Amino acid sequence: MAVRAVRGAVQLERDEAGHMDERVGALLTAVLERNSLTADDLISIWFTATPDLHSDFPAAAARKLGIVDVPLICAQELDIEGAMPRVVRVLAHIESDKSRADIAHVYLGAAAALRKDIAQ
Repeated sequence: MAVRAVRGAVQLERDEAGHMDERVGALLTAVLERNSLTADDLISIWFTATPDLHSDFPAAAARKLGIVDVPLICAQELDIEGAMPRVVRVLAHIESDKSRADIAHVYLGAAAALRKDIAQ
């Protein structure tokens, strides 16, 4: 079993806790499903949020999905002029037999424009 990293992102329509839970939950669910993972395959997850998001911690959505014994951490994304607003990014470290090339990185909605080279 190898340690791999899975990237993903989602853009929120508005800065509201319930909306963040919904969209980040959808992102995490897609990451798990597209990579045939369960919570037991997760090692840790890093979340970043753009500086315009204040309503909640993105990691709270993971806890609501039942990801309760995996280390999670949230950080603020760099405040770069012209960057896409209201974006939550994830970097999940996983155990998997998949090769790096077979990992499905997940960019939902408008966030797909962030990484057209790896979004699937």
